[in-house]
Amino acid sequence: MKEQELLRAILPEVIIDNFEVVRFEKSDTTFNIWLDEKKVQLREDKSSHDVISHGFGDYRRIQDYPLRGRATFLNVRKRKWLDKSTGEIFSYDWDLSEYDQTRLNAEFVAFLKEGD
Repeated sequence: MKEQELLRAILPEVIIDNFEVVRFEKSDTTFNIWLDEKKVQLREDKSSHDVISHGFGDYRRIQDYPLRGRATFLNVRKRKWLDKSTGEIFSYDWDLSEYDQTRLNAEFVAFLKEGD
């Protein structure tokens, strides 16, 4: 089984499609997974050379569903973008309507919808 297939079985697809795993730690009682938003612009920003990646926000720790008897924490950070024409720094809000029937918890949904 490929690593991506395993991750898709464990984590919601919106995570695997839009974030990359940058670190993983396992202890006797917890799994900690660190995820960074991929450097992918929305379609309307790709054609503009004014919007560039501008680092990351802080990690937010979100408790996910337990795995194999261990508490599971997703440490997630969203990418910041700079619109050079306006000087505005922003993060993308994710449209989660296509994920209505997934196992996303309310805390994670709120994080993905949150802007800076």
